[in-house]
Amino acid sequence: MTGMGYHLVRYSLLGQVGRFVSADSTRYTRRSRVIVRSVRGLEIGEVLAEPDPNDTVVDSQGQILRRMTIEDELLEARLEKHRHEAFKACSAILSEHQVPAALVDVEHLFDGKGLFFYFLGDVPPEVEHLTQQLAETYETTIEFRQFAKTLEEGCGPGCGTEEAKGQGGCDNCTSCAVAAACGTQKKK
Repeated sequence: MTGMGYHLVRYSLLGQVGRFVSADSTRYTRRSRVIVRSVRGLEIGEVLAEPDPNDTVVDSQGQILRRMTIEDELLEARLEKHRHEAFKACSAILSEHQVPAALVDVEHLFDGKGLFFYFLGDVPPEVEHLTQQLAETYETTIEFRQFAKTLEEGCGPGCGTEEAKGQGGCDNCTSCAVAAACGTQKKK
């Protein structure tokens, strides 16, 4: 992939910086908030540097799928609420089991496929089992998994466009209707 270049994007709760290629060759300006597909899943990112067309992309950390939409911002607010609830739930479980681990933060990926717990220092082995159990229970409870595919792909070709209306597309797509109600419909 020569001539496309890559954007430098800050993503993840810990502020990792990586090289991301735009999925549709769009050039995003510095400070644009974007949705990226990293090795972990869909995440929110911020563009730190625009691509240099003379750069050759050898290895990237993923793709920029789109600029954040209003719907994405609504989903971000919902995820933030659930992230704080997961933090409280994990803290309560650690206290209940008298596990001496310092929970620092919780991160919920944008697509709802991953829930990560961050601890300070050495973590006792039983913490992994407890957090894994909590993550599975928590993700099932808030039912984000069902939205992941619609969030990424929509209802099919042309999802969210005028062309899809009346042709079995977004008007009649129950996935999009449900996702739109939750602020997750993909717009093109």
